[in-house]
Amino acid sequence: MGVILAQKGIRLIYGGGKTGLMGEVANGAVSAGGEVIGVIIPSMNTPALAHLGLTRMDVATDMHARKARMHELADGYIALPGGFGTWDELFETITWAQTGAHEKPVGLLNVKKYYKPLLAAMDHAVAEGFIFAEHRKSVFCESSPEELLSRMAQYEHPHEAVKRWLKED
Repeated sequence: MGVILAQKGIRLIYGGGKTGLMGEVANGAVSAGGEVIGVIIPSMNTPALAHLGLTRMDVATDMHARKARMHELADGYIALPGGFGTWDELFETITWAQTGAHEKPVGLLNVKKYYKPLLAAMDHAVAEGFIFAEHRKSVFCESSPEELLSRMAQYEHPHEAVKRWLKED
């Protein structure tokens, strides 16, 4: 994923760590000459956790400021397989799109069908009337980074669904 982002001239914005899956994505982007910006909180800005080879590292005061800074810098959002932190950022990003706080594409890189249960839950929420179909369709999901980026490049924000969701009656 990181190499492909770099090859396409897409800047990577992420949490700034050197460990785990996102550390590997950052390594790939750096190795391919890509621009990589980390946004990290002080407690994680340690030699054991922080990636030292990035284009730039921004230090945010707390997690809320970190997410706001990443939102400010990003042109779109991609979630790779992950846990609570990934899900927190993913759902906040989807909610921001739903309420019109941004008009940026959101994608899931569905490695080994990791997101299959989550997609089923989203589809169930649509069927039960908790999520508008337009909002569900605006969360792209592909198993290939190239296909995901291609679909995200075609994103059209569901303006009418946002208006309908924000109605007061």
